[in-house]
Amino acid sequence: MILTPSDLQQMNLLKYYRLIRKWACKTYNLKDADLELLIYLDCKKRFTRNNFIEGAYTYSWDKNRWERLRKEGWIDVWRERNRTTMKYAIYKTSFKCQTLIKRIYRIMLAEEDLPTSERSTFYKNKTYTDKVYNKAIDDMIKDKER
Repeated sequence: MILTPSDLQQMNLLKYYRLIRKWACKTYNLKDADLELLIYLDCKKRFTRNNFIEGAYTYSWDKNRWERLRKEGWIDVWRERNRTTMKYAIYKTSFKCQTLIKRIYRIMLAEEDLPTSERSTFYKNKTYTDKVYNKAIDDMIKDKER
């Protein structure tokens, strides 16, 4: 199936992208650049450290991003380096990362709504910005053309 730009526009796929991205970043304690880089790496399936560096060129410089994402469990080793036949390790996004990205896609396609319960870290009305985002979430859920 070949999609055209008008097909994507009719789907309203990017209509609430910013709100969904902000929700994901706040809920999972990620930076915007980290989330978008993880989406890029998930599309590659398996990648090397050099692929990560190439993907990170368009984002703000963060020296600790690689180690932070590995330590927090967003990137897993798929194949270890053994210094003789395998000159470099190969990595993949973790199950945790893949689950988050699939959830973002489901929300963008209106198969799932953003959580609005009291347990949601994003839906707490503490600051003015939280209240604005909560209003936007309510409007998104009510939107029939989503």
